[in-house]
Amino acid sequence: MPPFDTHIFRRIHNYSKGDVENQETYTRRGKLPLLYEEDGSGNKYKLTDGFSFSTANHSLEHEPLKDFNTLDALFLDTAPLFRSDEHNMQELADIESQYSELIKPHTQTGPKMSTEAVIRLGGERFIQSCSSSSINDASIPNHPYSTSFSGLSGQQVKDVQLVENLLLSAEKVTQQQFERSIKLLEWCYVLSSSSGNPVQRLVYYFSKALREKVDKETGRVSVSCGLGRTYAENIAGSVMRPNSAAVSVYEKFPIFQAGQFSAVQALVDGVSESRKVHIIDLAIKQGVQCTILMQALISQPNCPIKHLKITAIGTNSKSDMKQAGDWLKSFAESINLSFSFNVVIVEDMLDFNKELLELDPDEALGVYSSYGIWTMIANQDRLESLMKVIKSVNPRVMVVCEVAANLNSPNFVNRFIEGLFYYGALFDALEDCFDREDENRRITESMYLGKGINNIVASEGVERVIMHVNIDVWRKFFARFGMKEVELSMSCLYQVNLVAEKFSCGNSCTFVKDGESLVIGWKGTPIQCLSAWKLKKRGSTHW
Repeated sequence: MPPFDTHIFRRIHNYSKGDVENQETYTRRGKLPLLYEEDGSGNKYKLTDGFSFSTANHSLEHEPLKDFNTLDALFLDTAPLFRSDEHNMQELADIESQYSELIKPHTQTGPKMSTEAVIRLGGERFIQSCSSSSINDASIPNHPYSTSFSGLSGQQVKDVQLVENLLLSAEKVTQQQFERSIKLLEWCYVLSSSSGNPVQRLVYYFSKALREKVDKETGRVSVSCGLGRTYAENIAGSVMRPNSAAVSVYEKFPIFQAGQFSAVQALVDGVSESRKVHIIDLAIKQGVQCTILMQALISQPNCPIKHLKITAIGTNSKSDMKQAGDWLKSFAESINLSFSFNVVIVEDMLDFNKELLELDPDEALGVYSSYGIWTMIANQDRLESLMKVIKSVNPRVMVVCEVAANLNSPNFVNRFIEGLFYYGALFDALEDCFDREDENRRITESMYLGKGINNIVASEGVERVIMHVNIDVWRKFFARFGMKEVELSMSCLYQVNLVAEKFSCGNSCTFVKDGESLVIGWKGTPIQCLSAWKLKKRGSTHW
């Protein structure tokens, strides 16, 4: 396992000091943090292919990665090997200047620190603690971290120290210093809590996952690929099934509603001016998105819809799909909409084909996937088979909502840090949107967030099934099937802002254009990405 080089903390999540031509921010909070890598010589390049950006000193452009011939290569982490050179105080000064907004003194009377800010400050202390042990030049002054704590409350200081020690523990794991890691984890476990503030909850679940990783690597617990894989797949499957906790999160968490309304608008844009519409839904769940679609279609002033058909695709949960279909039929009847609902269940996605879809040439065909394809990343042949069918039916539009983080790096350190920020934002959001004693919050954190953290941290190989990837990876993948990203309309952007404004915590949502896609975040951390795709027209060189 590669060492836990402290440069990785800057590589994974850092702010660019320059302007980014490819991103537009639709929020008063400013631009999102931009990801960059270091190539080993000190140069910085953004993780998105072909995107130009500038730092304080220079501008660079990173060429798109080429020669991706397999899904294995496409989904591999492309980060360069960790640097092994020692940090110096000038590097630390550069880091501090980049994080000056986070490490300047805070007062308890001002706005509370976000979980992301605590993670960043804990990361800075982690970098400093690693560097201080390797720099012995007495002529170099100590790094002034005492001043960065001067305005923090006692609890905030403890939270920062929790994150710092969690990172130190992860470092010891990568160095196979397991006993030292366990001691740090015991400290984290005592001071964290599954019912405390967001940072305490985050560290609680990451500490548990790290301890399980240590136990697996030291042989304290056996690793059974068969049972472990089945257990892990059950985690992924449970996320897809309807439940009361998921409904509660949807109702109180603005990000998911904002993304869903905007996604439906993208569908409507793609099938507009059609009297008959057929939507293939790859993850129907409760079917809430379909009711939004129905109301949007019947309200079109120039082309009222004559008939809507929805086909739900899946490999299990047939009864849940039928229940959703019955509810949708009742809803359609209440608004006087001619509606039909089909369920296509296949034991294996390799068995899915266009003949199962009951296509009508007079229908405007669209495909909708809300967190519906990431579960197939571990089964590459299934995902490719699905995409070949979608290409063969040539929909007018395919709308995709997926997680905006890269939690699929084969490199443990990359995955750990990316997961820390992503899940940290989710715990922060749940804190703002739910009471601490809320039962649905408890279920969401323990059953979904906690198990997700455990899988990305403690599992490797076939046992790791939580494999979210960001929009840059999906761009490369969809391009292999002749799919082109299309611009979201101003109506989509209007919808996402309109929905967020209806929530008391909606001002914490951030909306950023990444290419043609929309990244929806929480206090600056990307959470989900909305994108729309079309196939190249037959016999044409244009999109």
